[in-house]
Amino acid sequence: MEFRDNKAIYLQIAEYVCEHILLGKWKADEKVPSVRELAVEMEVNPNTVMRTYELLQNKNIINNKRGIGFFVDEAAMDNVRNYRKQQFIIDELPVVFRNIYLLNIGFDELKSKYETFVKENFNA
Repeated sequence: MEFRDNKAIYLQIAEYVCEHILLGKWKADEKVPSVRELAVEMEVNPNTVMRTYELLQNKNIINNKRGIGFFVDEAAMDNVRNYRKQQFIIDELPVVFRNIYLLNIGFDELKSKYETFVKENFNA
């Protein structure tokens, strides 16, 4: 995984985990990779992954079954959506709105582009 400089690595790993859950690659009650496994895969220090897992535990996205490992929480899908939606609204949407305003992009054009994007990327 290539990390961006503008955001902490543990938060980028959290986005990776959340995306896997939203895409259905990691399902409720399934075991997620161990801290060491994910650290090797991401080429980061295990402490970084542990920090990610602690954040996701606090958001009720994953849970730790002592001695067994980390698992996707039953309510992970909803919790991920709420967490990611809040992040998007606070961090990214103001930039999008600024560009829409500055470039004079109409909502009809946005809607058309969005529908095309969804059709091309998510309707198999």
